[in-house]
Amino acid sequence: MSAEPTGDELLAVLGTLANPHRLRVIAALTRERTYVSRLARDLGISRALLQLHLRKLEAAGLVTAQLELSPDGKAMKFYEVTPFAYRLTPQAIAAAAPTLSSDDAEKGTR
Repeated sequence: MSAEPTGDELLAVLGTLANPHRLRVIAALTRERTYVSRLARDLGISRALLQLHLRKLEAAGLVTAQLELSPDGKAMKFYEVTPFAYRLTPQAIAAAAPTLSSDDAEKGTR
């Protein structure tokens, strides 16, 4: 992430975090990196739903994944939080607003 996010980057992050499951995923991964099956059990949601949320978090740059081999040779994908910090102030929004792509700006006005 650059020092000041663009309008599009800010929208992507805020839109991604505007979901209670994704906030819980971030909270869980802040405590420890883990794999999908364990995280799904811990959060009480299906693996399929969790994978959807993890893909969105990864696309926004908020989590990363790494394939690793378990002791029995099984490939496991481990997720962890990518360090991030966004300062959401009126000034930060004012600085980001002029950088919005026209498509995203139009979507916000409908």
